[in-house]
Amino acid sequence: MRSFSIDAIGPAEIAQARASHPKAFGNPLSRGIGVLGWGLIGAYLLYSLWLFEIWKLFASWDRAATMLTRMVVWRDMDTWMYGQIYTGIAQTIAMAFLGTLLATILALFIAFFAARNTLPFAPVRHAVRRFLDVLRGVDQVIWGLVFVRAVGLGPLAGVLAIFVSDTGTLAKLYSEAIENIDRKQVEGVRATGADETRVIRYGYLPQILPVFISLSLYSFESSTRSATILGLVGAGGVGMVIIERFRAGLFDQVAFVVLNVLVVIAIIDWASGKIRKRFIGERGH
Repeated sequence: MRSFSIDAIGPAEIAQARASHPKAFGNPLSRGIGVLGWGLIGAYLLYSLWLFEIWKLFASWDRAATMLTRMVVWRDMDTWMYGQIYTGIAQTIAMAFLGTLLATILALFIAFFAARNTLPFAPVRHAVRRFLDVLRGVDQVIWGLVFVRAVGLGPLAGVLAIFVSDTGTLAKLYSEAIENIDRKQVEGVRATGADETRVIRYGYLPQILPVFISLSLYSFESSTRSATILGLVGAGGVGMVIIERFRAGLFDQVAFVVLNVLVVIAIIDWASGKIRKRFIGERGH
């Protein structure tokens, strides 16, 4: 059996091993850059905690505990004006549904002008895509403020905000679905002598319909939550009910309204799943 002694390894052998396998010995420069990078991340984290005054969480814990206690202890429930609460919830659902429906119709039309395989003319296609970037790049709350200023307080401003924002998002997603379709079906329909309208109807739409339904239903779920926030800026719906009760210090009623909103969103999610299963079917893993 042959044995080796560590004394037999000299500087020449070590240098040769370093030259043959440089990664095995590490790179001092890479280690220094790594240490510097982690140091910068740690310093930025500390700066963020200082910038956002994280210590206020500990200084105001008693007020937070009082507010949470008032949320779970419900008093004088017979004076809560349930009609106003459920009218606001109904407005929120209607805002989300109408805004998403209008956005779905317009987005499907615009998507064919943003897809590479349906509009080969690049300048127009890029102009449409940049227009969609503007629509979805501005947050729904900002659109809500714009339309509240334009048409006044109320659910109409919320519907318009959801419509504009969802149009940009859905049109982009629809255009990507159109670009990923199977070209064979389209060419088969076109080979029959069909015009472009029938090519879109029988070649494109059957393939993108599952994606179309799924994205539209998800957008409706998301818009229901967004409509709640839009009410906080005066765009109608249950958000206005929430902000009014917050300002009055009626935290128990706020908790009740939020709980009802969560139940509504859960019902919408369940119904959306049923609709997906009806039109798309269950896909095995």
